[in-house]
Amino acid sequence: MIEIVCNDETYTYNTYHIVKAFYPSEEVKSRVEEKASHYIEAAFDSGIVLKVSSEEVEESMDTGIDKSDALAVKKERKYRVDTCFYHKLQLHTGRSLAWGILTGVRPTKIAMQKLSEGMSEEAFVSWFQKECLVNEEKAHLAWKIAEKEKKLLDQLDYKNGYSLYVGIPFCPTVCTYCSFSSGSLKDWGHRVEDYLEALCKELAFIGKAAKEKKLNTIYIGGGTPTSLTAVQLQRLLTCIDEHFSRESLIEYTVEAGRPDSITKEKLEVIREHGITRISINPQTMQQKTLDIIGRQHTVEDIVETYETARTLGFDNINMDLIAGLPEEELSDMEDTLRQVEALNPDSLTVHSLAIKRAAKMGQDRQNRKSQDIRSMIEASAQSAHKMGLSPYYLYRQKNIAGNFENVGYAKVDKAGIYNILIMEEKQSIVAAGAGSSTKIVLQEPMIIPGNKNKKATNLIRIENVKAIDAYIDRIDEMIERKGEWLWH
Repeated sequence: MIEIVCNDETYTYNTYHIVKAFYPSEEVKSRVEEKASHYIEAAFDSGIVLKVSSEEVEESMDTGIDKSDALAVKKERKYRVDTCFYHKLQLHTGRSLAWGILTGVRPTKIAMQKLSEGMSEEAFVSWFQKECLVNEEKAHLAWKIAEKEKKLLDQLDYKNGYSLYVGIPFCPTVCTYCSFSSGSLKDWGHRVEDYLEALCKELAFIGKAAKEKKLNTIYIGGGTPTSLTAVQLQRLLTCIDEHFSRESLIEYTVEAGRPDSITKEKLEVIREHGITRISINPQTMQQKTLDIIGRQHTVEDIVETYETARTLGFDNINMDLIAGLPEEELSDMEDTLRQVEALNPDSLTVHSLAIKRAAKMGQDRQNRKSQDIRSMIEASAQSAHKMGLSPYYLYRQKNIAGNFENVGYAKVDKAGIYNILIMEEKQSIVAAGAGSSTKIVLQEPMIIPGNKNKKATNLIRIENVKAIDAYIDRIDEMIERKGEWLWH
C-alpha cells in the first residue's frame, strides 16, 4: 500500500494518478493534511518516503511569472509539484512513463491545440518532451494523430451540426474485464421492451428539438447493440429513421460487437437501414482467453460472422483487440494479429487492458506484464501498417498498466469520425439511453447557474442515470434535463 499526504487538495488528483501509473496494481490512498510540512509525502510499505518540499518547488518556479496573478501562480506551482514528484518516482523506480506527467485521457487535444496555433511538428515534439515529460515516440504519435483528426473533423459543421449517440446497455454476458454500465440479458431480458419504449421516446424528443440542426454522425453503442433481437433492432432503427434526417449524415455506426450476439438476420436489418460502419469485436483470437473472459463464442464464430458481413456488402468493418488480457503473452497477441491480418478489416482499435484498483498482483509480475503490453502494442502497430492502416485517434484510460494508450488505426476514408469527436469535444454530441452523457459544445463560454466556482465553460454535460430500471422509470426526467440546455 502507498499512502500520499498532500498539504493542499489541489495536488491530490494528479499525484494519485501519477503513482497509479507507476504502480497500477498497488492500493493507493490519498489524503489532505493542511499543516503538513511538505507539498507531498508518499509513504511506501517498505518504509521509504518520497517528499516534495516547498523549497525545491519554489526554486523551480518560472521567474517570469506575474506574481500578482494568483491563478497563474497557483497553476505554475501545481505544475512544478507534479514534475518534482514525477522525477522522484522516476529515480525511485528506475522507470519512466511513456506519457510523462499527463493524467488526462486525451493527450491529442494538446497536440491539436498547438497545431491550430501554427506550431510545427519538430517544435511540438521538443516542447511536449520538455514540458510534459512525454517520450519522443509518443510525442510524434500525438502529432501525427492530431494532423489526421484535423483533416477528418474539417468535414463537420461545428456551429450548426451535431452527432447522436444511442446506448444499448445489454450484453449476452458481462465480460470479466468490463467496467461499462451494462447488464446481461439473463438479468435484464425481461426489461428490454420497456427500455426500447423509453429510448424511442427520448429519441423522438431529440429529433424534434434538433430539427433545425444538421446531423453529421450517428453511433449506436453499448453494451452490445446486437443483444437486441432482429425485430427489436428493426424497431430501434426505424425509430431513428422516422425522427432524424440523413441529409447531412457523414457516418452511421452500429457497434455490432460480440460475435455471439450477431446473426445474419440482424446484419440484414442493419444493412437494410443504410448503416455505413460496423464493429465486430473479437478482443482476441485465442480460444483459451475467450473462455477465461466469459465470451460464449469460438474463434471460428468470429471468422464466420466477419465473412457473413462482407458477403452482405459491409465495406467498413472495425475490429477491437485488447493487449494484456489474462494469461496472454506476446506470442498469443502475434497469433491473434496474424489471424486478423487474414481477415483484413478496414479499421482496427487496439486497447491496453486497464488494471482495476482492486487488482492484487505482485509488483514484479506487474512489471513483466507492462513489458508484455508494450511489446503487444508495438506488434499491433506493425501489423496495422502491414494491413495499410494508419493511426487516426488515441485515448487513454486511468490505471492502464504501464501508462499506455488505446489507438485506432484505419484505411484511407475508413476512420471512425465519431471516435475522434468523443476525444476532441469540438461538436455537440446528444446522447440517448441509460448511462449516456450528452455534451453540448457552446460557441461562446458561459457561466453555468449553480456553478460554485463561477468559471466560464464551453462544454455542458447532461447525464442520464446509469441504472436500466431507473432510466425506464424516469425517462420524462431524462428528457426534461435535455430540454433545459439543448441547443442553448
